[in-house]
Amino acid sequence: MRVGVVILPQQPWAEQVHRWRRLEEWGFDHAWTYDHLSWRTLRDEPWFATVPTLVAAATATSRIRLGTWVASPNFRHPVPFAKELMTLDDISGGRFVLGVGSGGSGADATVLGSPPLPLPERTARFAEFVELLDRLLRETSTTWRGEHYAAEDARMLPGGPSEPRLPFVVAANGPRGMALAARFGQGWATTGPATGTPVERWWDGVAEASVRFGETLEAAGRAPGSVDRYLSVDAGAYALASVDEFLRTVDRAAGLGFTDVVTHWPRARGVYAGEESVLEAVAARLPSLRDPAAS
Repeated sequence: MRVGVVILPQQPWAEQVHRWRRLEEWGFDHAWTYDHLSWRTLRDEPWFATVPTLVAAATATSRIRLGTWVASPNFRHPVPFAKELMTLDDISGGRFVLGVGSGGSGADATVLGSPPLPLPERTARFAEFVELLDRLLRETSTTWRGEHYAAEDARMLPGGPSEPRLPFVVAANGPRGMALAARFGQGWATTGPATGTPVERWWDGVAEASVRFGETLEAAGRAPGSVDRYLSVDAGAYALASVDEFLRTVDRAAGLGFTDVVTHWPRARGVYAGEESVLEAVAARLPSLRDPAAS
């Protein structure tokens, strides 16, 4: 089991940089930040931009994989975004991972002045977004005409170090999104049922989603182990409430076939409130999580 941590982009970089470095020093496998312009209950608190934060994180670290948890079409166009991703891939030395999802119906969906899209149209836009990003990051020149996006001789030179392109982790719970993950993803991610679902029911939903994704892989002709499976473990309950709780959570996720779990750096209050000492104690257990026989 690999373990990653989301750092919310709320602090000035001079205060935030030590967190990214600590995750690498402590041996975590991947580190992420949200790709929002503002977020839910934290809309009135400081919130910094995603791509510059990840660029800074790439220059402050050397080993840990870095990514978006998760980017969406809500306020992004594939052409300029692909150029930014190509650059992140370069600066990170091939350590960047694109976590990508369809986008919700919250503030990010309306901030540019457009009404929120109904779910079927949002899903169709997501499919086009992922397919166009895939082409842009593989080809030196891309021309595209779609329902939601267009590209005219979009140049991606010199390209990034990852071949044939940087990895996609596609977040999805529905059948069309899972099909996208099976087609384009090196990883699939889920948060399970909606936040607020009772914990055991949340786990039941995660188990059902894992089974459905396995069926989707089979239908797409991909081997069950060919796509990594990422679980955001804090949607049911905050996994870092204690070290024991986190270890139980990892054990359940592994039993459902997940290869990676993602938690959140503890905050002082509110959402993801917890103690940094718990995260550090979890770090000490990472070798045994990767190889239970070593514990």
